[in-house]
Order: sequence, then C-alpha cells, then structure tokens
Amino acid sequence: MPTLRTLLLDAYSQSPDTIAVRWKADRVWHEWSFVDLHARARAVSESLGKLGVKPGDRVALMMENRPEWMSTYLGIVSCGVTAVPVDARLHPHEVSHILRDSEAVAFFGSGKTGPLVREVMGTLKYMRAVVLADGAVSEDRRESGVRLWDYERLLESVSGPSAAPDSFFDRNVAREEDVASIIYTSGTMGRSKGAMLTHANFCAQLSALQYYTVRKDDNFLLVLPLHHAFAFTANFVVPLAAQCSVSMVENLRTIPENMRETQPTVLLAVPLLAEKMLAAIMKKLEKSAPARALMAIGLSRVVGRKIIAQLGGRMRIIIVGGAASDPDVLRQWSKFGITTLQGYGLTETAPISALAPENAIVFSSVGKALPGHELRIAEPNDEGVGEIEVKGPSVMKGYFRNEDATRECFDGDWFRTGDLGTMDENGYITITGRKKSLIVNREGKNIYPEEVELVINACPHILESIVLGYHVPGEKKGEHVGAIVVADLDKIAEERNKSDSSSASPLSDDQIRDLCLREIREAMKQISTYKHPRRIQVRFEPLQKTNTLKVKRYLYSLDSGDEEA
Repeated sequence: MPTLRTLLLDAYSQSPDTIAVRWKADRVWHEWSFVDLHARARAVSESLGKLGVKPGDRVALMMENRPEWMSTYLGIVSCGVTAVPVDARLHPHEVSHILRDSEAVAFFGSGKTGPLVREVMGTLKYMRAVVLADGAVSEDRRESGVRLWDYERLLESVSGPSAAPDSFFDRNVAREEDVASIIYTSGTMGRSKGAMLTHANFCAQLSALQYYTVRKDDNFLLVLPLHHAFAFTANFVVPLAAQCSVSMVENLRTIPENMRETQPTVLLAVPLLAEKMLAAIMKKLEKSAPARALMAIGLSRVVGRKIIAQLGGRMRIIIVGGAASDPDVLRQWSKFGITTLQGYGLTETAPISALAPENAIVFSSVGKALPGHELRIAEPNDEGVGEIEVKGPSVMKGYFRNEDATRECFDGDWFRTGDLGTMDENGYITITGRKKSLIVNREGKNIYPEEVELVINACPHILESIVLGYHVPGEKKGEHVGAIVVADLDKIAEERNKSDSSSASPLSDDQIRDLCLREIREAMKQISTYKHPRRIQVRFEPLQKTNTLKVKRYLYSLDSGDEEA
C-alpha cells in the first residue's frame, strides 16, 4: 500500500515538470510543478523539526483553498505527523474545541485566520507554535505563551537544511498505518468528533480509478474546500496519484470565467453546484429554437458540444458527491456528452464508499462498493430497506480519544453509516433516508439537530425545540434547516408580573413570536451560518414525547411551510 508521501515522491520523480497546481492571484495565473510542490513540502517538514514537532504529534491546518494548503499538508503528513484540517469558516469556540480535543501542538494558518486563533490560543494547553501566512506576523515573538511565526520567513529559514540528505523529511518516513488526518465531523450534543484516517485509508480510495479513467493530461477543477473529505480525496489525492493537474477557482462567482481560462477536464461538485450550473445552461437553451429542436429529437450531444466549449472545451467527467443528487440533473448532464456520476460515503470512510462505474451508471443509485470494499444492508425490512454498513480498507481507525463513540458506530468490522437504503442484485445502493436525525443540506454539509437545539434551548424564553430538515417545493434533493420552538409562557408571564404596572399587560401571540425569533437570531451567532434554521415555527403547546420524555420527531414536519426566520 502506498502512502501520501510515496504519492508525492512518485509524482516528483516521474512527472517533475507537470503542473501540479495552478491558481489565480492579482489577475494572473500562477503554477507550481511537482518539483515545486515537493520542495515546498520538504520545507514545511523541516520547519516542523525547527518547531520541535515530532512524528505522531498533531498539527492543525486552517487555510482557504490555496497552493500552500497542499504543500503544508504534504509537509506535515510525509514525516509521520498528523494533520488536523480545520474549516476556515468555523466560529472561535468550534475551532477552540478542535484544537483542544486534538491536542494540536502547532497551527498553520492563512492571514485571515490570525485574529481567530489569537483569540483562543491562550486556552490551548498543548499549543506551542502558531505559523501565519500573508504577513500576519510582522516579527516572530511570543504571545499568550505561544510562539508566533511568519510562514514565509520560517520556510525560508530552513530552505537549505530541507534539501540536505539528513533533512527532517528524510529522517522521518510516514508509514501506511500512521494517522494522516484527524477530520472533525459535526457532533451531537455540541461536541464534534475527530475521525482518524490513515495513509492506508486514503490510498485505498484509489481503487475508485478502476471505475473511471483519469489521464495524465487531465485537469481537475477545485471548487470545494480542501478540508472537506470529498474534495481532499477526489480533488487532491487522486490527481496526485495520477500525476495530473489541479486548477483552483478564485470563488464561486468566477467559476465560468475560470473554466474558460483553465480548460478543466474533471469537475467534482456537490449537488447544488451541479444543479445551478445546469439551470443556467438550460435557461439559455430555452431561448434558442434550434437548440430546443435538436434536444427534442434526441440530439442533445450536438448541443452539448457548444456547452462543453463554454466550459473550457475539455470537460468530460462530472462527479457529484457530498449529498444525494437529483437523477434528472445527472441524466441531463450525461445527455450533453459529459460522463456524470455520483458517489456516496462519509468522512469516516475517507470518504467514498460507493461509486458508479462510468460504463455502467444507474442515475437513481449512488453506485456500488469500491473495489476491495463491501457494502451491506443491515436488518432489512420487508421492502429491503435497512441501514447501510461499510467494510474495507478505507474505513477509519476510529474517533480520536473517543472509544465510546467508536464502539457505537461499529458492528464488528462493519461501520454503521446511519443512512437507510436498499441494494439491488448487482450491488447498487439506493439511499432512502436516514436512521439518525442528521440533516444534509444541498451543499452536502451535515447538520446535527441536537447541536442546534442546544443553542436554541439556551434562549431565555424558549422552553424546548426540535430542529428538522425540510424541503422547498421544486427542489428534489437536499434539505434546509428548520425549527419548531415552544415559547416558555410561564416564564414570560412571570417576568411581566414582576415588571412595572404600566407595561405589565400580557404580550400578544405576535409579540411572543417576535421575542423568540429575536433571541434565536442572536443565539445563532454562536454557530456556523449553514446550521442556522431558515424556517422557524413558534408554538405555545409542549411537544409530544415518549414515556422516556424523548420528543416524537416523526410527528413533526416543516415541509408545508411556516414562518421564515
């Protein structure tokens, strides 16, 4: 089994001049070859040695998509150190939890992350060094007991030793069983869990290359954030192994322009992106009578040639993952001559567990088990629906320092996904729902209702709440976050009675709703925006519960439409 280190070394020795990554800065496209990527990774490894980091330690990486993310990650993991990728959009208390829980000894971040990490680093018991890019550290110094370093100056200071035969990179060699990443998933009860994924886990994902073809002249368009397991594996590890190029978009608004400029061949997308791109194309085609006529007689591929030209001229594969996709969207992209397939998996499975082979796509299915992996339906009902379980070399080692959670999610060697589905006679999986109350939005992000409920229930005038996913008419896949909340009428009345007589009159129903909504909006500032409920219903009767006082979730729905927050 290779490691991420050997993938880098193979690309460096076999395809040294191939463009590894390209990105746009100051309106100009820049490039690193695999020689450049290798040299920068070695410098990062050497800097770890200078900071006193040892193999087995954890080092956090919190940057927006940029080439330094790739070189820093490879520099960390190549020498047996574990990387802890952190979402650059998280709130301070969420970042603080990840850094504390992982016991990270060092932090590498972009300039934008500087204020956030400085806010929390004084509370981090194990943190010894914070390295920030973009000139965020004017001079190396200590602050709150932590040494601050400038990223570029640090790497420059070790450029000589990093290239020497006795470098930190050469002295410390990652093994396949070493934990490469600890990726934190959204957790119930407000506590996220760190999935430990080894070099072997990630490299086992390369078996997906038996299902679709990647060529050395391919160019992967990077849209999704690299801290996300799907983007990391499919948009970073796979191109590294195939020794082909990755082109980073500037932002979501510049995707069309960047596609024309970089001429990508492979796009990894969440369903929402694939849907929006297709909707924009279809809107233009509706205005073209010749295009409509060609599509009506089954000649969509003729129309597709112009569409592919607008996407840079070379687009041949779109792989959709992160959430369930609308089969009609996949089918329409394929009609235009672009092979479009979807996959399925979780962070804990590195992440792909199922994928459709490019020559045997079933649009209503998420595919079948990757080669060398197994899928099964546990305890299926009369309709064949049961929990999807996964076994194979991509399944995580477990949750970091959380044996109880690890035991809970395994049935022997089988990982319990919490998703419900069916399997046909050919091994193709169809997702039917979720065993757990997890909400997956249209961008593929996971939201645990219990985490949001904790925040809502802490509001002064909220008695209890239930957070649910709901669907918007016309959207076939993906959910939005909504909440049903119960106002604490007794507390409100008590406070009114204690107030001055001039303002002690009872509040109207509308005034109570406004009070609750204001409190919830304020409370939501504690958690990431994508977790915020967009539809909130305020009720005055307690929620129905079981004998053990658990809310009967199945009785409640927001799909019919209620107040928008």
